This record gives sequence, structure tokens and C-alpha cells, in this order.
Amino acid sequence: QVQLVESGGGLVQPGGSLRLSCAASGFTFSRYSMKWYRQAPGKERELVATINTAGSSTTYADSVKGRFTISRDNGKNTVLLQMNSLKPEDTAVYYCNVVRRGFDYWGQGTQVTVSS
Repeated sequence: QVQLVESGGGLVQPGGSLRLSCAASGFTFSRYSMKWYRQAPGKERELVATINTAGSSTTYADSVKGRFTISRDNGKNTVLLQMNSLKPEDTAVYYCNVVRRGFDYWGQGTQVTVSS
């Protein structure tokens, strides 16, 4: 079965960096685009970044452009989110996502807290 396991979250000061990782299993990873979403308390889940199957095309929410970088390693079935210049408004639970056969799959999420 499809499994997505996020890791790498934590507490970081404003201006700091974190790298999130999502380990995927149960499907042919290299055939699917991957996404990172986030959900802050009291807010709807929002799309943060997407990456195509080859890793050659990426898109970002305006709020993270120039600060976040999504990448993937098809040999390790892993998708990464490098987050730099973090701001308090980046505080949220971050989720990895894949849409396979019309169904959304999610990991359990990893908490990112940006605070001094």
C-alpha cells in the first residue's frame, strides 16, 4: 500500500533553515509528480511546492518562492523540501502528497515551528 513518511521538522529561529524529507513506498515513485502542502492552525491546507516525475519542473506558492526548494531522488524514493530564510508565518504541519489513480495519499505530517 502507498506510504508517505515525512521527517525533518522541528523548532527553528526566524531566518533559519530546515530540510524536510518524505520517504515513499508502495508505488512506482518515479512515475508520479509529488507535492508538499502545509496547514497552519485554524487555516486550510495550502499547496507549497510541486515537482514533476523527472525533477526537471517545479512550482511554488508565491509565499515561499525564492526561499524553498523542492527536489527528489528517484533512486531513493524520496522527495525533499529545503526551507531557508524561515519566517514565523511558515509555522505549520507539512505534508507530503501524491495523487495516484485519482486518490490523494498523505503522510502523517511533520511539525515546523518558526519562533524566537
